[in-house]
Amino acid sequence: MDFIAHNPEETQQFAHKLAQHLQAGDVILLQGDLGAGKTTFTKGLALGLGIKRNIKSPTFTLIREYTEGRLPLYHMDVYRLEGTGTADLGLDEYFDGDGVCVVEWPQYAGDDLPDQYLKISFVKDPDADDQRVLKLQAHGLHYTQLIKQLDE
Repeated sequence: MDFIAHNPEETQQFAHKLAQHLQAGDVILLQGDLGAGKTTFTKGLALGLGIKRNIKSPTFTLIREYTEGRLPLYHMDVYRLEGTGTADLGLDEYFDGDGVCVVEWPQYAGDDLPDQYLKISFVKDPDADDQRVLKLQAHGLHYTQLIKQLDE
């Protein structure tokens, strides 16, 4: 499924809508260049989960935890772990936990990612500065059903 966001507000609105369908243990992988809208998306997701705190990129902290919403949100940025892996972070405890995990730069997590997840790739439109195409790919039956719910 592809979704075209014409501006950051539409990216957040789409993420807010997705949040309504999420449940504990869901894992969302966000892939895209710097400035593609990954953190903007996560802000909308947080709002959809009822989290009111300001969402910041976890680039230097690796993981930010937001626990005051309908479900906890674990926002991860593993960009800085390129070449070192994530084995010492205990990511499986988050992935098997009580919240929703959002992982930016998942390609640097290696084999530490779960087998089932929703991957969202952010593609910038070279002709429209704020426009993004969000390409959703389901890995597992649960996420296939999740995409179907969003498409309705």
